[in-house]
Amino acid sequence: MRAGQGSRRLDPLAVHAVTLGAFFAAAAAPTPLYRIYQETLALSPVFVTLVFAVYAVALLKALLVAGSLSDHLGRRPVIAGALLLEAAAMGLFLLVGNGPGWLIVARVVQGLATGIAAASLGAALVDVDRARGPIVNAVAPLAGMALGALGTSALIQYAPLPLHLVYGLLLCTFAGLALATWRVPESAATRPGALASLKPRMAVPPRIRRPLALITPINLANWTLGGFYLSLVPSVVAAATGSRAPLTGGAVVTALMVAGAVSVLLRRTAAPRDNLTFGVLAVAVGVVAVVAGIHLASVPLLILGTLVTGSGFGASFLGCLGTITPLAGPDERAGLLAAFYVQSYLAFSLPAVGAGFLARTIGYAATADLYAAAILAMSLGGLVVMRARVGRDLVVA
Repeated sequence: MRAGQGSRRLDPLAVHAVTLGAFFAAAAAPTPLYRIYQETLALSPVFVTLVFAVYAVALLKALLVAGSLSDHLGRRPVIAGALLLEAAAMGLFLLVGNGPGWLIVARVVQGLATGIAAASLGAALVDVDRARGPIVNAVAPLAGMALGALGTSALIQYAPLPLHLVYGLLLCTFAGLALATWRVPESAATRPGALASLKPRMAVPPRIRRPLALITPINLANWTLGGFYLSLVPSVVAAATGSRAPLTGGAVVTALMVAGAVSVLLRRTAAPRDNLTFGVLAVAVGVVAVVAGIHLASVPLLILGTLVTGSGFGASFLGCLGTITPLAGPDERAGLLAAFYVQSYLAFSLPAVGAGFLARTIGYAATADLYAAAILAMSLGGLVVMRARVGRDLVVA
């Protein structure tokens, strides 16, 4: 760093890490509010899960279209643009009281901003620190979602303006982070081809199709689990336990994300096959405990089961990525990851809408039972098939 720059330059790793965490904190912020939206705006569980799904679809679209935009325009302008778009989304959330349609619009804008930010921040973190950047990329989203769910729950329970305060604070946060982004050095050179880069690209090399197919049931189960927690679990907890305290449902969601982040940190050096085995078994044990906690109306059992489930959630995610990414060449990774995340985000969003229909028809507890059974069947079945058919062409050992 040249003389005189210390007063105006910030540590890029810290700024990008905080920014990535903030995006995902904002993504989880509406989760504790969904039950309140249902009560104040007379929303059905189907509408709530639709609100959740449009966010995931918008995020996925942004990842596919703008995923490599910062390779051409530079990291800072793309990150700053995403931050301003996210600030606009927070402003739209402040208008939700005028009608539920604003909730859909806000989530779409937020999904687009988060998708653009996730791609550019992920690249920037690796640019500035090739050793710690990938770890931050894995941990910051989970830590951010934990903070967003718990912080919003606390604000709802103890602070005024429950439908507005959190979004006002986040709006100010994103405006401040946009300014901070311009005070860190640019980490990528610009190059032509920005318009051409907006064409979505997905490609799974032939030699990776079988490994991807073998981990697909586990990956689908994992993301289906995450989608259920972030869309309906606070309502499930309230219906099962009778607790109307926002912190109760928020604590359960937070437990999943915290345990996932810790699992990623602790198991980042383990072999992919070991992570997949540990992840599936931990999810199985944890989901059974969660279902028992719902039927026994036991909040401690719900949180304990979620902590176990979360540790499996993080390990399975590591195992899935660790299975396929080492098999791809540098020029194949972007297309492969695009295909992987299409699969993942569809599992994250579409089953949640189905759960909304089920909750309206058969109730939250019965919906949780069916969801749990489907997750157990997919993940355990996938693990059995994977271990039975693994060969030399599948790098999971």
